[in-house]
Amino acid sequence: MAIRGKTPLDRDSSLWEKHGEAITTALCGLLIVSGWLAAKFGASSWVSALLYLSGYGVGGYRQAVEGLARLIRERELDVDLLMVVAAAGAAAIGYWLDGALLIFIFALSGTLEGYASVRTERDIKALMAMNPDDALVIRDGEEQRVPVSFLRAGHVVLVKPGERISADGTVIEGASAVNQASITGESIPVEKGPGDEVFAGTINGQGALRIEVTRPAGETLLARIVQLVQDAQERRPPAQLFIERFERRYAKVVVVGALLMMALPPFLLGWSLGQALYRSMIFLVVASPCALAASMMPTLLSALSNGARNGILFKGASFVEALGQVEVVAFDKTGTLTSGSPTVTDVVAVPGQESDEILATAAAIEALSEHPIAQAVVAESRRRSLRPALAANLQSVPGVGVRAEVDGSEWRVGKPDLFDHVEPDVLLERKRLEAAGKTVVLVGDAQVRGLIAVKDTLRSQSQDAVEGLKRLGVKHVVMLTGDGRQTAEAIAREVGVDEVHAELLPQDKVRVVEELTARYRRVAMVGDGVNDAPALAAATVGIAMGAAGTDVALETADIVLTADDLGKIPYAVQLGRRSLRVIQQNLTVALAVIMALVAANLAGSITLPLGVVGHEGSTLLVTLNGLRLLRRA
Repeated sequence: MAIRGKTPLDRDSSLWEKHGEAITTALCGLLIVSGWLAAKFGASSWVSALLYLSGYGVGGYRQAVEGLARLIRERELDVDLLMVVAAAGAAAIGYWLDGALLIFIFALSGTLEGYASVRTERDIKALMAMNPDDALVIRDGEEQRVPVSFLRAGHVVLVKPGERISADGTVIEGASAVNQASITGESIPVEKGPGDEVFAGTINGQGALRIEVTRPAGETLLARIVQLVQDAQERRPPAQLFIERFERRYAKVVVVGALLMMALPPFLLGWSLGQALYRSMIFLVVASPCALAASMMPTLLSALSNGARNGILFKGASFVEALGQVEVVAFDKTGTLTSGSPTVTDVVAVPGQESDEILATAAAIEALSEHPIAQAVVAESRRRSLRPALAANLQSVPGVGVRAEVDGSEWRVGKPDLFDHVEPDVLLERKRLEAAGKTVVLVGDAQVRGLIAVKDTLRSQSQDAVEGLKRLGVKHVVMLTGDGRQTAEAIAREVGVDEVHAELLPQDKVRVVEELTARYRRVAMVGDGVNDAPALAAATVGIAMGAAGTDVALETADIVLTADDLGKIPYAVQLGRRSLRVIQQNLTVALAVIMALVAANLAGSITLPLGVVGHEGSTLLVTLNGLRLLRRA
């Protein structure tokens, strides 16, 4: 049975376009009830026949036209045409009500099937409506309102309180709380100030913001989300394609079976011609694969819609299936399990020194460097409101550290090799800090005066994500990283992963993913960077971080987390598994009902109304069962 009820996304839909199928189904039901009441209360037979016939036309017109068009154009029989033929055949032998009920229930099941698709399209429309039509650009100190399509990287836009942000960008002036629920799913507005990233479609709070645009309108995170959901709707999983091919072949078998049942039993079983015709009409109904056809796509479309509303974008229904089957999840470390921005965790001064003085001196030197560790040291000094002196004559010692003059004295920041002599107590403290997964630099002049430890902090959801996956029964959780073994193992212990692979180049990550696939068959890879893209492509399912992820990772991945919320991964796996369970339930019910009804018809123990109710009832049942996935787990 084809999915129907789709509406165009590029224009406002009228009431008829939105609800036309439901209206015709309701009108069909009303006409059928009127025909039954007319017959019951003694009206002329032609009145009830006319009402029934009107119900046939209203409820079955579109299916008949589509089925005939496909028969003529592609020379393929489909289920729509079979149902219309069965209903017409029932009417031809005097079973007007039976055929009318068939048309009504068939139309009702088609309306419900289309609901999942319409719901997903409504989600897309809601996303598209979040994007403002214009923006207030600042040029030479003057404000100018322009269409958002005009915006380019480097433009500065002003967003007033209560307005939607018009482009992805970085705040350069102002402070405000921004409601990002539409993009990231965060229920609480997030405080934004200079240097913070903001997204198109989110809602500014009480403060005005000046934002430097980083992406043009067509490349914003919101635009990519809309495109991903639209693409996902158009892709059908292999299993659904198989069912559709099977349905076309099976429809021919049903027609042949109905013809044989019409022709042979009068000679072999002594049936009358009317009885044989009646049984053949029942066979057309009960043997048709409507419920089989409806077993999968409403379920998967509902899962796609559910995921999109919860910050999980599947690029196709097949990836819902695939994620539900994964047995191993591999995480990149930097930028995925961790924030990717190191912070100072410890400042240790040797006896006789002050920790703030050590930090301020190191910050004076590191202010001249762009290294991530240097930036972490400078950020910590600012957080403590320290006022570093100015450093001069910076000299870099590759792979070891830096030297510079501070207040007329030479100071050094780096590894022990940078110093002539390092006390054993200092080396012991350094080893202790490194064992905790921290990177340690020594600070001193002629001798070491202190140590500063930095660490790439874990994302707040990392541990919960790993624990959630294990509760779901995922067999193995793995971490892949280019960092050193000691740092990697410390992070792994903190997160709770089962296996660590450290000091990996991009090609090494691919090799590890392939080895995991050989051992466990289905592997999901979670990453955010350019160096993760090959591994994302090699995995059964690639999952990218949407907000922090690089364009390459987003293009390569099969699933995108719009909020970079690792806690969504267990939910996505659970959604995939629920989808598989529902599909299995649907297929089991559909096959069991078909077999039971065919057997009952051959035994002569079922009427056409019961056949209609059983067959179309099973179609409604599997459709409604699939629509359950629209609800959050």
